[in-house]
Amino acid sequence: MRSSNPVFSRRGFSRDTGYAGFNAPPQAGGPAAAQQGNPYAGNPYAQAPGNPYAQQAGNPYAQPADQHTQMADPYVQGAPPQAGRMTMDDVVMRTGMTLGTVIVGAVAGWIALSGQGLGLAIGAGLIAMVLGLVQAFKRKASPVLILTYAAFEGLFLGGLSGAINAQLEGAPMQAVLGTLAVFVGVLIAYRTRLIRVNRRFYRYVMAAAIGFVLLTAVNLLFMAFGGGDGLGFRTGGMGILFGVIGVVLGACFLALDFKQVEDGIAYGAPREESWLAAFGLTLTLVWIYLELLRLISILRGD
Repeated sequence: MRSSNPVFSRRGFSRDTGYAGFNAPPQAGGPAAAQQGNPYAGNPYAQAPGNPYAQQAGNPYAQPADQHTQMADPYVQGAPPQAGRMTMDDVVMRTGMTLGTVIVGAVAGWIALSGQGLGLAIGAGLIAMVLGLVQAFKRKASPVLILTYAAFEGLFLGGLSGAINAQLEGAPMQAVLGTLAVFVGVLIAYRTRLIRVNRRFYRYVMAAAIGFVLLTAVNLLFMAFGGGDGLGFRTGGMGILFGVIGVVLGACFLALDFKQVEDGIAYGAPREESWLAAFGLTLTLVWIYLELLRLISILRGD
């Protein structure tokens, strides 16, 4: 299970069988499994179609089986794992720690950087981006790396938000409230199955996200070399449309995050995977906040 940010991939989607739970029932190999005749059916590391945490070559979380037990017991792959399984409490706690670090960093950035121009804030944002990329390509979660990313991300958000608040008072708070509203709305829609996350949903969202990121990159290049507003994606009607699309994409990635957490728990993911869930949720919420902040700035600036 990896980050849900549009730029990054996930372990669950990297397998030939698709996303965990898309092509196989989530009970397979998970804590809710009840395979008839298998005394170890509840083992999250048991071999099961579509289970990204099953024992296999290259899986850093697979538990090695005892050689002598393996000869005597055909269900040895169901032996209880050494590591604990991820729970919803783990995800909530790690997400709270990560978002709390972002908030503390944002307060510090607002106080220390908002009056210093955007140079230091952008520098903190670049450091956060590099740390996020490093974690995204690691096979295991690094709590220190994730929390350090959150601290620098918070400094960036605080400095940027303070600068915008100086021109458009209250805009950052509106973006925060909007982000909370999107989070709650998507969570309710997901829990009530108004949003059904499947392979087709994932493909459409990823295709739209790739196009969005490419257009953003092209627009930045035009702004850097041509000056002005580039292709016009940051002002006027086009900017408003682009901002709305960005928020909708962020909401879709939230749904993917929720699906990934749900499947990780059902498939018996290791407890340390909760750090990756927290990392992905933080990235997505930051994405939504920035898009809302830009959208509000355009609407109030016109």
